[in-house]
Amino acid sequence: MTVSIGVTGATGRMGGEVLAAAADRDDLSVAFAVSRSPGESVEGVAVEDAADFADLLASHDPDVVVDFTGPASCIEYASACAEAGVAFVTGTTGLSEGGFDALRESASEVPVLYASNFSRGIAALRRAVREAVPALDGYDIELTETHHNAKRDAPSGTALTLLDDIDDVRGESPRVHGREGEAPRSDGEVGVHARRAGDIAGEHEVLLAGNHESLSLTHRAGSRGVFAAGALDAAAWLADRDAGWYDFTEVLE
Repeated sequence: MTVSIGVTGATGRMGGEVLAAAADRDDLSVAFAVSRSPGESVEGVAVEDAADFADLLASHDPDVVVDFTGPASCIEYASACAEAGVAFVTGTTGLSEGGFDALRESASEVPVLYASNFSRGIAALRRAVREAVPALDGYDIELTETHHNAKRDAPSGTALTLLDDIDDVRGESPRVHGREGEAPRSDGEVGVHARRAGDIAGEHEVLLAGNHESLSLTHRAGSRGVFAAGALDAAAWLADRDAGWYDFTEVLE
């Protein structure tokens, strides 16, 4: 079965990667693509006005919408998909607690899959972190993430997910963002550092140190294409699922 998808944010970095990756797949077809800046053609797909999103859902009836936009747009698109009965996959980061509540509300009507990162390597990193942290009880932990100079949210959504993983296995820890002046560590804290430079697709490192040794767990994405490929895997998997909230780990498992 070919899964029909709609793509939001088509003229953005990730939207273009999603369209490029979809063009190479036989199990997916692009029904339409939208942007706040329409009028262009991306990967041979005409980009239409995001203001017409609800009408496009009705006329094209896609199986799934794939979204990489901004927090406000993401919620708007998810709500429209819930009304139209269309599944929704999103990798949009920077969502507030209220934003997640709104997404979960949409998930009561249609299947919604959210992931802060669609990389299989990041999924493996999360598993490694969940094993390493309790195995190295009492070790200091520092998390550093690096992204391109146009990324707006900090720390990254992936970094926040890794921090939540650490809290899940070690208990909630104070998070110290950067250091300046006299700033000695306190017991149990996690240092968090965000760097923005160049066109780096994404790097995440979790450093554990203590007992005269250190362990560094690192993931580097060489291209945004890896995230697009994972999101399309999620879209193909999510089609025809029951309404509910889904996680990328379910796709991998």
